[in-house]
Amino acid sequence: MDFNSKPAIVIIIFIFTFLLNIFFGYFRGKSIKFSFKWFLYIHLPVPFVFLVRFLSQVEIVYIPVFAVAAIAGQIWGGKMEF
Repeated sequence: MDFNSKPAIVIIIFIFTFLLNIFFGYFRGKSIKFSFKWFLYIHLPVPFVFLVRFLSQVEIVYIPVFAVAAIAGQIWGGKMEF
């Protein structure tokens, strides 16, 4: 697999976004709804995803794809129980 191709980079960032949001979604699910921590756990991953997307020079048109990964990760992480 050529990691310099655009589809491979988009897939890697998609997976990164999904996994990062599973982590934060887990903690969001354990916090009180609409509290500061709840708000923080939803929005804290955004700068990391932006930074990865910006540094990899992926176009802005892929943001909806990454938003889907973030929402799915938040939902899945919120449903996890250990």
